[in-house]
Amino acid sequence: MKVMDYVWPIIGLGAVVLSAWLLYQELRGISFTDVIDSLAAIPAHNWLLAVAGAIVAYAALAWYDRIALLHLGRKIPWLFISIASFTTYALSHNIGASVFSGAVVRYRAYSSRGLSASEIGVLVAFCSFTFLLGTLLLGALVLIFDPYLVERLHKGTPLIVPVSIGLAMLALVATYVVGSWRGFKPLKIGSFAIHYPKTPVVIRQLLAAPVELMGAAAIIYFALPPDVGVSYFTVLGIFLASFSLALVSHAPGGLGVLEVVFVTAVPDLDKADVLAALIVFRLLYLLLPFAMSLVVVVLFERARFIGKTSGRLREKRQT
Repeated sequence: MKVMDYVWPIIGLGAVVLSAWLLYQELRGISFTDVIDSLAAIPAHNWLLAVAGAIVAYAALAWYDRIALLHLGRKIPWLFISIASFTTYALSHNIGASVFSGAVVRYRAYSSRGLSASEIGVLVAFCSFTFLLGTLLLGALVLIFDPYLVERLHKGTPLIVPVSIGLAMLALVATYVVGSWRGFKPLKIGSFAIHYPKTPVVIRQLLAAPVELMGAAAIIYFALPPDVGVSYFTVLGIFLASFSLALVSHAPGGLGVLEVVFVTAVPDLDKADVLAALIVFRLLYLLLPFAMSLVVVVLFERARFIGKTSGRLREKRQT
């Protein structure tokens, strides 16, 4: 673990540097004024729709935690779950290495509600798997119904390749669903056993994850000019590829990685418009939630400190 504390930041920093260089090669002909003009050209109602997309995405992320707690058989108020989930994802999306940074925040929050370290570990893994499940499901549908989308990232790819990959991804999702439905034996790793969730839990997973990803992709879609001729389905497919790659890179906030993939995938669009849309995404999905989450963390830790101090004072008075 001590070694990995150094490895992940190095990987993330390397991804940022490489992406920044690639992005510079793509955008060196664009002026700052062009981007500002593109931001100013976004209609007011599109800003509202983009904000709605961000709200839907974070509401679905809170549902991740709720579903995980349902799997664990633990009941916690919705408001607490929503605040804990919002803070977790707002911090981890910006910090990078989301599984690890998210685990720290969740431990601080849910341990205060009586969850054990092992239960919180299952919750973290469950939420990560829910995201993976949604990515596989949506990615499969995009590859099967719009295989030409792969041409945007790798020209000359035979259509049978994305369709085959999409069917394989769909088969993985179906296997998971069947395993839950038929009650397959748990996967055992040493003394640790991974149990299939009950079917109602799996159904919720299959709904929550796509809603979150579709809400996040909607932010970028509505920030693009309405007459560019790019469908929402196309934006969703590119977003799935870029956001997944950004998470794998462990770059803080996917800095540069997200932009490189998007700019490369839509060469027919004005690059200033694409960059402006991604700035809106970073503002609504990353930066504003990050600022709000810092306030939540400070208030939470302050309340815990005051509670502990008050408890110690009461104990001293009693003795």
